[in-house]
Amino acid sequence: MKQFTFRTIIQKDGKGFHGFVPSLPGCHTYGDSIEEVRKNIKEAVSGWIEATQDQGWEIPQDEGIETVDSIQVALPASKGQYTYA
Repeated sequence: MKQFTFRTIIQKDGKGFHGFVPSLPGCHTYGDSIEEVRKNIKEAVSGWIEATQDQGWEIPQDEGIETVDSIQVALPASKGQYTYA
């Protein structure tokens, strides 16, 4: 059995979480918790791959490289108050 590795993105969406796979168009899911989305995204990817194979299409390779970092930025106090979107 061939193994695949795909990047997933999980974002807060209202009261729940939205998960998707950037390299698999249309492969999205939703859940009430991050853990639920992780479970759901595995099922969504499996279904996506199965449907793709049934159609005889190629399964995309995930070529993206991303990093996740936290950064701190100092802003001059003289600029006043900042608001966040």
